[in-house]
Amino acid sequence: MKLIKLALATAITVTVASSAVAGPVLDKIKQKGFIQCGVSQGLPGFSNPSEDGTWSGLDVDFCRTVAAAIFGDASKVKYTPLSAKERFTALQSGEIDVLSRNTTWTETRDTSLGLNFTATTYYDGQGFMVRKDLGVKSALELNGASVCTNQGTTTELNMADYFRKNGMTYEPVVFEKADEVVAAYDAGRCDVYTTDKSGLAAQRTKLKKPTDHMVLPETISKEPLGPVVAQGDDELFDIVKWSIYATIEAEEMGLNSGNIAKILTNPSANPDQLRFVGKEGQLGQNLGLDAKWAYNIIREVGNYGEIFDRNIGPLELPRGINNLWSNGGIMYSPPLR
Repeated sequence: MKLIKLALATAITVTVASSAVAGPVLDKIKQKGFIQCGVSQGLPGFSNPSEDGTWSGLDVDFCRTVAAAIFGDASKVKYTPLSAKERFTALQSGEIDVLSRNTTWTETRDTSLGLNFTATTYYDGQGFMVRKDLGVKSALELNGASVCTNQGTTTELNMADYFRKNGMTYEPVVFEKADEVVAAYDAGRCDVYTTDKSGLAAQRTKLKKPTDHMVLPETISKEPLGPVVAQGDDELFDIVKWSIYATIEAEEMGLNSGNIAKILTNPSANPDQLRFVGKEGQLGQNLGLDAKWAYNIIREVGNYGEIFDRNIGPLELPRGINNLWSNGGIMYSPPLR
């Protein structure tokens, strides 16, 4: 009798999983044949257009992973460059399907804007950049400084908290667009430029004399960055979230864009690998996707380590806490099973 009950329960579970239907945003994505992804207006390493209009970067690659999961083709993405001020409205209004724009996951944003943060793709922290000839060695020496930053960001709020906490005054010089901030700092309109440390490394490459500037040692905040979707479409939320996790899991399993095809034809591959590429189990069915959804991500875009090396590597930033948990970092995927 127990066996019969177990079989019945399993059948019900499978029926429920199989009958899941796409939500309104995912339906729209499938009908139009591409994902509209909101990105920055140009941040090397994260989302930056080339002269011919081709976008690249870590945030761009996570848009491509979602396209690979849904369509089996990472190129099925169109990009909408957005300022920090514009990004949430664009997602709330449906102008974009996914926001992948170095956006910090905070409690207020997660609970009050009608949005869902999926997973962290880059752990960052806010810092300060100054001209070397100022002779400043610590952020605690910035009392009375003028500070350039982006309007409407956690950066602006963190800056206010930091100066207040340390009993220092400052003059904020804020702009809507990141390139406006860089230009103002480079022109000497402020003493200091503050944003996430990865952003400082990226934007320093745009200065007239990058070696004349230095990032101070302090990291004043936690900045978990990752893609965001609108509330109300759990299927899309799951797909984006698990597409990110698939890249992390693949790196942990030693699967990459160069070797994953061999798993499909290797009957002696281990059970974890066979489930990952869709040869066993029903991971794809549970997401409403083809069984090879995770295989397609790694084949088309690569694992997390490949994505990091390709985009963040040129900025000469250490991988640090963005390494796998098994290598001393905090990158960790729930089990794909």
